[in-house]
Amino acid sequence: MTQNVKSLIIRAGPRALKHLREHGLRPNDIDIIPGAAGGPKGLGLALLDEYLFADWLPSGFESRTTPVKLIGASIGAWRFAAVCRNDPREALAALAKAYSEQKYPKKVDAKFVSAYARELTDSLFDGREQELLSNPHYQLNVLVVRGKGILHREARGRTQAGFAMAALANAVGRPHLRHFLDRVWFYADRPPASSGTTESRAPIGFQANGESSFDRFHTHYVKLTTENFGDALIASGSIPLVLQGVAQIADAPSGTFWDGGIIDYHLHLPYHRAPGLVLYPHFTDRIVPGWLDKMLPWRKAQGPWLDNMILLSPTREYLDSLPHRKLPDRNDFKRFVDDYDGRLRYWQRAMAESARLRDAFAEMVASGRIADEALPL
Repeated sequence: MTQNVKSLIIRAGPRALKHLREHGLRPNDIDIIPGAAGGPKGLGLALLDEYLFADWLPSGFESRTTPVKLIGASIGAWRFAAVCRNDPREALAALAKAYSEQKYPKKVDAKFVSAYARELTDSLFDGREQELLSNPHYQLNVLVVRGKGILHREARGRTQAGFAMAALANAVGRPHLRHFLDRVWFYADRPPASSGTTESRAPIGFQANGESSFDRFHTHYVKLTTENFGDALIASGSIPLVLQGVAQIADAPSGTFWDGGIIDYHLHLPYHRAPGLVLYPHFTDRIVPGWLDKMLPWRKAQGPWLDNMILLSPTREYLDSLPHRKLPDRNDFKRFVDDYDGRLRYWQRAMAESARLRDAFAEMVASGRIADEALPL
């Protein structure tokens, strides 16, 4: 039954669409890959991830002169940390297994969830930090937010009030969120390039045409090291009030650090400044700038920043063919609170079905049909 369901939709910005029609798609066309926040939704891309990062992209490594820049927030950062291990296929599979097998008691607090998350990431990455950060083929970039003002430190009541105020400010206008949060950009090896430089390892040139920044948020750039890697990775996935914020991170400015998706939920960044293409394996064909924008349907990414992007996402028909007609999500922990085995079967099924996304992408690229299938972004 599912064999006749179209699984993958391809959307592309104007520059990317022109490239696809003239050249098709080759591994070395790709400069940047974003990884969105979204928790368990990342499991829905499991086998597509394995193909992209362990098969397709490596087929072009011998002729590349610069690494593929991986920019992730929350689960996106965790996925990309796995990609940067020397064994990306095994690491991605291990991450998907460990993440899907999370098991919590009915009543749980943020301290417990944070400790569980730390144990999970340590099992995958502790002791391998230098291996990840010196990967010659992939450059890891991890996005985190830093609280300021009322959110500078975490405290009962204070944190709830601070994020409530931040949500109200964001509803008035996304730039107002900058009064509560800064972006912290952790990077492996080398920092993003500034105007006038030729830094080839940079993910994006963030200063252009005299601009001091690419948006209204203040961005701190911090080099990833063996000392701060674990804290940065945990902070990137620390959903406020669900996990504890990370109080301090080595080499970063003082403060409390939380989930990078609060500012950069689907990573709406100025990709058009990159010379090559952006390949975005995503859970949906909508790019929502910040986590607090989810309930604001008019708040969506658009404009020239997406000109060189190729967006891969499941079709509605594919989602309808899955159990519960959707990808796994964080609400499943509550939905299956008394049925751990049922949730695990559902999530494992969604992971296995992602082979259809993998096969659809592989066939479209190999046949050249991707140019015919691609729709405007």
